[in-house]
Amino acid sequence: MNFQVTVLKILVSYPDGFASMPDLKRDMAILATSGPDWAARTKRMGARVPELDLFSQRLVERVNGGWRITDEGRAVLELMEPRPGTPQVQPEDTRARELASPVPARSHSVELRRREPERLGRRRSSKSRTCAPHS
Repeated sequence: MNFQVTVLKILVSYPDGFASMPDLKRDMAILATSGPDWAARTKRMGARVPELDLFSQRLVERVNGGWRITDEGRAVLELMEPRPGTPQVQPEDTRARELASPVPARSHSVELRRREPERLGRRRSSKSRTCAPHS
């Protein structure tokens, strides 16, 4: 995973481009453990700007216990982002994996919460059939 690209991507997702250090660390941990796709993506993006340095290039500034992306940081991130319709050069194994699952997988816990009302409804209906009073 390209640390500097990840920081820019996280900061640009926050209002005003500012994230506190705890928020930044949490988001970094989530992305670092999200699998090989994120690592491959940030590596490709970082390759477009090989001499990337967040602070010496003034892409990020330290502010009130956090970091904020600057206008320069947004411009560099824009340069690194793949353009729609532009074919991306990728290793074969990464390309096959991305084509195999074009829709990002949902979190397991979100999926369970969505199914829970459905399961409860099925349980209630089967329970009412099996627990009918005997005459």
